Amino acid sequence: MIPQRLQILKDLLGKEPTDSFLNYALALEYAKENNLKKAIEIIENIVQKDEQYLASYYQLGQLYEQQNEPQKAIEYYNRGVVIAQQQKNNKTLNELKEAIFLLEE
Repeated sequence: MIPQRLQILKDLLGKEPTDSFLNYALALEYAKENNLKKAIEIIENIVQKDEQYLASYYQLGQLYEQQNEPQKAIEYYNRGVVIAQQQKNNKTLNELKEAIFLLEE
């Protein structure tokens, strides 16, 4: 059975299928369900269509770390660093840099 939050998000996306926030929230719900493949698929789609949606890069890196794919995680963290710098978002920039540092140790 589909959990209620997942169904609500799917219903909302039926009306706003390109909404990055709703898609991101849906991916997080799939991640909670341990459906990492689906979560990655959704967030990669967000990155392709809305490359300025900064949260996607950190979350995608985290998902790839959970999949034991550190090189892909670093790739997305680095892409996020560029966007964070452009947006002057120092909090996210520092989180991304720390994630890269931890993987490169």
